[in-house]
Amino acid sequence: MNDRPLTLMAVHAHPDDEATGTGGVLARYAAEGIRTVLVTCTDGGCGDGPGGVKPGDPGHDPAAVALMRRQELEASCDILKISHLETLDYADSGMMGWPANDAPGSFWQTPVEEGAARLAELLRRYRPDVVITYDENGFYGHPDHIQANRITMAALKMTAPTPKVYWTTAPRSMMRRFGETMREFGADVPEPDPAEAAAIAEIGLPDEEITAWVDTTAFGGQKYDALAAHASQGENIFFLKMGRERFTELMGVETFVRVQDTTGAATPENDLFAGLR
Repeated sequence: MNDRPLTLMAVHAHPDDEATGTGGVLARYAAEGIRTVLVTCTDGGCGDGPGGVKPGDPGHDPAAVALMRRQELEASCDILKISHLETLDYADSGMMGWPANDAPGSFWQTPVEEGAARLAELLRRYRPDVVITYDENGFYGHPDHIQANRITMAALKMTAPTPKVYWTTAPRSMMRRFGETMREFGADVPEPDPAEAAAIAEIGLPDEEITAWVDTTAFGGQKYDALAAHASQGENIFFLKMGRERFTELMGVETFVRVQDTTGAATPENDLFAGLR
């Protein structure tokens, strides 16, 4: 046995991403005594400003937004009992096609090798047993999520093997339920055109391809509160409209696809640390 704690590292793009897809596992494993490390790659400066002012509109100050979102991120980490927060502080690239994609210093414009080298330093420092990030399409095509995948996978190749690596995903059955729930809570969801509908249909994975289903129901309240800590982005966080009970019902299981493994643990798993303890 070694003398270091079991460690989970989650690599996310923006403040608030840690809560949406991995808030449950971060809270659960922290409660189990596992060291949890969050790496947030961008400053979130393309988020909403005070009063909901949007990027590019008069009065939107990316630097002020980034400072506000850093404070919210720290509050979220406190709620989820995250052991260590590391921020790379690249400029938020905005959604695909935004002018911010091309801004010097944006995460999307950062050479993968540069970002990977910085992340590799953190991998060597913390020596995580489990690493989580997004899939190659950033789950839904966000440039900063795609870049987080790229630098994570490149950094892993620069360092000693990590026992288990997962990409966040969602079962297609849940995506259908999510659409129904959005309409139930009054979200104005226009009918997508055929191309958009086809793209939406490709988000997530067929249920049978999910390799890890982790029950985080007991930590649904923490996950909800962590999302609520990102109050400046509340207009964009649909989940908060559900209330804790429905939120936990819909979001109480977090799902992943295992892409690297040295343990030989059988799949499907219900524990990301299966084979490690």
